[in-house]
Amino acid sequence: MKPEIHTHKLNSNITKNYIFLGLTTLDLTRGLWMIYLFTRGFSLIELGILEGVFHLTTFIMEIPTGIVADLWGRRLSRLLGRIIFLTSLGIMFWSYSFTLQLIGFIITAIGYNLESGAGEALLYDSMKELGIDKQYKQTAGYNNLIFEIGGIISFLIGGYLAVHMGYTWVFMPSMFITLISIFIVFTMYEPTITAHEQKRLKSLGWIGAMGVQTKKSFQVIKDRPKIAFLILFSELIFMFLTSLFFYLQTFWKGNGWNEFQIGLVLAATAVLSAFSGLKGSSIEKKIGEKGILLFAPLLLLVSLWGIAITTFAPYFFIITGLIDGLLYVAVQDYINKMIPSERRATVLSFQSMTFSFYMIIFFPVIGFFGDRYGLEYSFMGLAVIGTVMYLFYLLFTRKIFK
Repeated sequence: MKPEIHTHKLNSNITKNYIFLGLTTLDLTRGLWMIYLFTRGFSLIELGILEGVFHLTTFIMEIPTGIVADLWGRRLSRLLGRIIFLTSLGIMFWSYSFTLQLIGFIITAIGYNLESGAGEALLYDSMKELGIDKQYKQTAGYNNLIFEIGGIISFLIGGYLAVHMGYTWVFMPSMFITLISIFIVFTMYEPTITAHEQKRLKSLGWIGAMGVQTKKSFQVIKDRPKIAFLILFSELIFMFLTSLFFYLQTFWKGNGWNEFQIGLVLAATAVLSAFSGLKGSSIEKKIGEKGILLFAPLLLLVSLWGIAITTFAPYFFIITGLIDGLLYVAVQDYINKMIPSERRATVLSFQSMTFSFYMIIFFPVIGFFGDRYGLEYSFMGLAVIGTVMYLFYLLFTRKIFK
């Protein structure tokens, strides 16, 4: 292939990734699936189990699917993930059975695994091969902007359609948009930066390749302890944010809010996330990497207590959008700079696996206490846990930045 054609195809990955993200975030079910299943008669405990099983599956499958992306291609891995997601949407919409929903959540998790590290690895290595990887933080900011704009549209339109036209008009457009996103993945181009290592590992056979890739990826983290620090503590923060995202919806629905009203709060949160993600580089220049890593969890702690003990929970939740956008863009940039390309998808899978581990522990517990004592006590518990975690966080931050 001519060098100019190769370069053009790599450049087109960046544009196509923007389009792909725009389509995938136009998932109208994104902010509503928990309410949808709740209105169908599933209890908070059952919803907690479903989400827990989802994250248990992702925990188990993250490394194997990350290896699939590193050895057999990020494009193929992402494509399989989208096809599986389309299947899971159908199961969620049409099934009234808890068992079938359980199966649906398991395959949803596998689809998520196949996409989680693969898409980011495809984008970052395309930029690295082009020699523009220093621009990744800016690109990640645009990605987050697209993600949040898609979220705003999804929350508002999805909420409106659910209230005024029914959930058929929420799920069917989401399935159609997913089909279009599958086509976009077909047109993407696989970076060649890891081709030599892929060939070497494939010669070892499936089992041998998995063993070597896993060992070498763990070695990357061992040699760079800062990666482990960023993964462990950033994913803990994202666990708190995700738990609030889902359980506050159920809490507000139980207090008489409709889907459109809830969508307005989620949309406002997404606006702040998009803004902070775009301004991530500017904020870092002013307060530094250490400043970001200290400011984000402190703001989360304030928000947790505000949600737990005041009547202004929607406003404190909106504030968490600042944490989400800023931390996502900053941490992904910090981590990717330290990962060799040939291990990228696998190491990023460790990151997703850590998030799943936290969700397996906390999410069902929050649902259990919410069912037994009320979600107000669950939110109070999150605030207490967050306070204790923040003290440990300060201790480890001091050691990392000596």
